Amino acid sequence: MQEDREQSCEQTLDPRIRRTRLALQHALGRLLDNKEFDKISVQDIAEAAAVNRATFYDHYADKFALLECMVGTRFAELLSARGIQFNAGCPMALRGIVTGVCDYLATAPGAECTRQLPHVEAAVIAVVRKMLMDGLNKHPQEHRAALEQGIPPAMIVGTAAWAIYGAAKEWMRNPKRRPVEKAVDDVLRLVGPMLGVAAALDAVHS
Repeated sequence: MQEDREQSCEQTLDPRIRRTRLALQHALGRLLDNKEFDKISVQDIAEAAAVNRATFYDHYADKFALLECMVGTRFAELLSARGIQFNAGCPMALRGIVTGVCDYLATAPGAECTRQLPHVEAAVIAVVRKMLMDGLNKHPQEHRAALEQGIPPAMIVGTAAWAIYGAAKEWMRNPKRRPVEKAVDDVLRLVGPMLGVAAALDAVHS
């Protein structure tokens, strides 16, 4: 199921399809600035993107699928713009990912009304999971302690991705939340060891 979702949101190489999908994503983003997601219709999105409903359904099954792909695209772009890649064992790379999740939840279009939706959660977690899996595949030696215990790599990165998002979401829920830097330190303490980044805080504060 996770793989199907990631496949459906992949950016096509066909420039015409890519332009249409991005136009629909941007249209939804603009609408979310002034309207709650539940009150936005497919017709609203199609009109804002200057396409018809049939074209919308050529690309997305419904507005929830569009939301998930929009969030995934924007979150991936945020991390890419910051030059963040996960190299197993690198605390600063992990810190960048965690900070990116916190920042995205705080600033995404319609953040207050949309970040509770499962499609937003699934999209962000999918991006984090892919980054962590790529890092693990490139540097399996950093995870040898977990792998030697017979823990599947997918379980390691899946657990870590959910933990990162869940911790960031709890941070956002607190009206008296601590500064993001402190919250990220807390998440590193929780998630770092399972990803082979046990010395994360030592590196961050050195």
